[in-house]
Amino acid sequence: MAETSVNSQITDAVALTSVAVVGQAPAQAMAVLYQMVAATVAASMQNATSAQQAGQQIGTAIVSAACARILSSGPGALPAPAPPTAELTPRQS
Repeated sequence: MAETSVNSQITDAVALTSVAVVGQAPAQAMAVLYQMVAATVAASMQNATSAQQAGQQIGTAIVSAACARILSSGPGALPAPAPPTAELTPRQS
């Protein structure tokens, strides 16, 4: 079997690259974690905004339907206002 030699500069470069990769791995993992957390928070904020908008649309539709019902019922359908119970007297100065 033939013996081959590898240049020492190549072995040093491979060793330094391996050390750099192992050294940067925790920072890379934390960066990915922070990105995932930021994306999750952004998605939940978008969901909350969407739910709030949908609730507002439902509220507007309910008020519109109630107003249409009141207007279509006619003047005789509503009860007459109650008479005042006590008359207002002017202040004595």
